Amino acid sequence: MKKQTIEVQISDGVAKVVLNRPQKKNAMSPQLHRDIVDVLEQLRYEPAAKVLVITGAGDSFCAGMDLKEFFAELKDRPEEYDRVYRMATEWRSRTLRHFPKPTIAMINGFCFGGAFSIVEGCDLAFAADEAKLGLSEINFKGFPGGSVSKSLANLLRPRDALFYGLTGRPFGGQEAARIGLVNMSFPLSRLEAETMAIAKEIAGKDPVALKATKDGYRFSLEMPMDAALNFITAKEAEMTLRQGDAWRNEGIGDFNKGKFRPGLGGHEAVKR
Repeated sequence: MKKQTIEVQISDGVAKVVLNRPQKKNAMSPQLHRDIVDVLEQLRYEPAAKVLVITGAGDSFCAGMDLKEFFAELKDRPEEYDRVYRMATEWRSRTLRHFPKPTIAMINGFCFGGAFSIVEGCDLAFAADEAKLGLSEINFKGFPGGSVSKSLANLLRPRDALFYGLTGRPFGGQEAARIGLVNMSFPLSRLEAETMAIAKEIAGKDPVALKATKDGYRFSLEMPMDAALNFITAKEAEMTLRQGDAWRNEGIGDFNKGKFRPGLGGHEAVKR
């Protein structure tokens, strides 16, 4: 699977989605937005892809929005600007957030501005210690616009979000982990191996249960307690129907037979 600005490699249940504009630090151009929307739609229904890992080609994850192609060249084309803007906002927020498969951001280098919404939209994120991240908008008389301000509010404590938003200072992968922007940070030499190991571990889990886990978390955030409990009850019934009651018959059943202990390992390790 290859597009003009996106490459996809699928192996062991994991789809590695590469933003491929290394000469532009993988900045998001209108073409990249079109390509990634198409790729995500294909991967939604690709049975070989159980987990998505999004990363960047070369020494960058994503330098944010392509300032020239997006803001400057579309300035006098309001309809096209609106079309691309809506597309850019949709895939980084709703599409990734509610994607039916787990998504992971693997931040291998520069990660600025609009790229924060890719990171926040993904379920998990891992960064290289050497990565350089930042909200540079304030440095050119701007602010974290589009979906970025909402992404900051969703992920970061107010002091951290405002400190980096107001100063424009860059920071590394270890600081990104400290403030909660990413789960963990690894030396660049180990980043891909560590991230792919986690992705493959998740890919071995039941896909219906994975989606239920995501849905239960994402939607409960927006619900009061009573509504959340009703939603989760309905989600459990849906999972039971889609799995053919496998979580009880196989999952709990094999536990009762002494084949595995859920707290110490997954059901996928059970030998039949």
